[in-house]
Amino acid sequence: MRDEIRHSWDYEMNPVTCKASDVLLHGTGFCYAKSHLLAALIRANGIPAGLCYQRLTISYDQPPFCIHGLNAVYLEAHGWYRVDPRGNKPGVDAAFCPPKEQLAFPIITEGEADLSEIWAEPMPLIVNTLQTYSTFDAVADNLPDIEPA
Repeated sequence: MRDEIRHSWDYEMNPVTCKASDVLLHGTGFCYAKSHLLAALIRANGIPAGLCYQRLTISYDQPPFCIHGLNAVYLEAHGWYRVDPRGNKPGVDAAFCPPKEQLAFPIITEGEADLSEIWAEPMPLIVNTLQTYSTFDAVADNLPDIEPA
């Protein structure tokens, strides 16, 4: 799923998707939508899964910031383990290798943060963004952000 569903920004693909079924139907989504699909697929197999978020810089390791969507899956041998469905490309190497976590983006800049919550449903701010903007570039110009607690 990580590499077969194309990241909307990387591939400059429309439509903007939010629901897991739409991501699967259109084969594209931003990290948020891809995390919605991954949670649905994992849950459909009877495994607990949730949504997680990071606050990251958009580029060049300096503000502005945006929220990045990923997942947590409950593994009996390890407990909650975060995975990143974003999709790999040069400079981005997410992998599933428990117990070591290998997310797409490490926290490296002041103001970035791993948000500790595991959400059962998507953050309303994320859903609003994906439902408000109809093109990948409009979403990219309006990426959601929150101040970490």
